[in-house]
Amino acid sequence: MRRALRDVLQPTLVGLVFLVTMPPGLVAAQETLADRIAPTDPSSYRLAESVHAGAGPMSLTSLLGRGAVGPHFHFMHRGEIPPGGGIGHHFHNTVEEMFLILDGEAQFTINGRTAVLRGPAGALNRLGNSHAIYNSSSETVQWMNLQVGSIEGVSDAFDLIDGRADAVLDPVPAFIHISLDPALIGSGDERGRTGRDVDATVAEGVRARRVLSPTAFASAWSYIDHILVAPGASTPLRTHAEIGEAYYVLNGSGTATVGTETAPVTKGDAVPVRLDETSSFRNTGSEPLEMFVLGVARDMETKRRFMMEGNRVR
Repeated sequence: MRRALRDVLQPTLVGLVFLVTMPPGLVAAQETLADRIAPTDPSSYRLAESVHAGAGPMSLTSLLGRGAVGPHFHFMHRGEIPPGGGIGHHFHNTVEEMFLILDGEAQFTINGRTAVLRGPAGALNRLGNSHAIYNSSSETVQWMNLQVGSIEGVSDAFDLIDGRADAVLDPVPAFIHISLDPALIGSGDERGRTGRDVDATVAEGVRARRVLSPTAFASAWSYIDHILVAPGASTPLRTHAEIGEAYYVLNGSGTATVGTETAPVTKGDAVPVRLDETSSFRNTGSEPLEMFVLGVARDMETKRRFMMEGNRVR
């Protein structure tokens, strides 16, 4: 069931607009939590020779698709970019995307400005902007792509037919970028600094960092968090009345509890938590449980309220 559902979550090209579609009836399918958790399985990757006229090939698959988190969440892709491979320079006008590399280094381009980022790191491409990625190193890099839409179910792309293989490099990135270095996570829970979590209680053994706040995004995308859970510790129970979340396990193992169900999770697993569900995670292993978290609001009005709660002028 895990693969069967994700295999049908494919974009349909209509002119220059991609409609992210799902066959009727599948949205309402009663999956178990274990069915919904998507493992990273390189054997499922498909080879793409030249994505958006990229300089070389790469391989990828979809872990989470349309509807996995909320109406404005489109997908979480996972794959590999070999030396000389990449994704060509292209614009998005209805969606925001973030390319991430989990190891090694790659050249990231935003709006024609290119710089090297060393993983784990990523770069945000906001609405109306362009981006690309190129692996100029001698090692294959582990890659992810996240997409959130401004219009429910609609995606677009305009290719510039430029693989960026000969790009001039800036010594300092001139675009929004992030590092997922665990050393940057402080001793407390920084998820509570913005929005509805302002009064969140920190659980013993849990450290968290808000990597990007809602003002970084122009769509319903609301934040990116980075979490470390010590062995034996659990994250506080979170409610998702307004914001759904997609978790990706970077390292370690444990259990995810969503609603009344609990299922095991391990490195490489993607865990969707839908609107109106509750969630918590427990580390059952012997090393820290490290997770990347993406939050997407129900709609833009919800996002606006969320921003105002934590970012009002005092």
